[in-house]
Amino acid sequence: MEEIKKYFPDLSPVQYEQLEALGRLYPEWNNKINVISRKDIENLYRHHILHSLAVAKFISFKPEARVLDLGTGGGFPGIPLAILFPETTFTLIDGTRKKIMVVNEVRRAIGLDNCHGIHIRAEEHKAKYDFVVSRAVAHIEKLTDWSFRLIRNKQLHAMPNGLITLKGGNIKEELRALPKTYYSEKYPLTSYFDAPFFEEKFLIYVQY
Repeated sequence: MEEIKKYFPDLSPVQYEQLEALGRLYPEWNNKINVISRKDIENLYRHHILHSLAVAKFISFKPEARVLDLGTGGGFPGIPLAILFPETTFTLIDGTRKKIMVVNEVRRAIGLDNCHGIHIRAEEHKAKYDFVVSRAVAHIEKLTDWSFRLIRNKQLHAMPNGLITLKGGNIKEELRALPKTYYSEKYPLTSYFDAPFFEEKFLIYVQY
């Protein structure tokens, strides 16, 4: 939590309480259903929560916005982002039923009313959103295929609606594979956070 406070010093007491509660709930659930690598659960705050919150360093979602977390797994980045933006509506989807069960149990336990998890594959989902977010889910070209049909045309933000994804490693080839008509931007996470973990990790924005 100290790193969260360092990079997000203006959160409300309720937001801090909710983020602190994640440090208790995820290890408990992970013992029952493996949603985070058992070797990595001790790094929950830096590797999963703070990593998810990189999206909040890039964009501040409007209160009336609708955001889809595609392939949320155990709730990342959707649950940390829903805590930071309590007036924005977040929908978290995943094709694994057990993971969505954990998502809904965790968000209920911390009183997070602005997000909900749905067990559904991205290809089957039909609702419309301002932004799609994801974290280490799939190749960017595949993500845009899944995401762009779910993004609505109405604009609420200065930044055009689109896909915001957190990726690691060498992503140059992935970006080259995107159609030439797509506009994309790449941001190193070391521009937001200074821990070595964030080296070679990026936020990619692809405009709809």
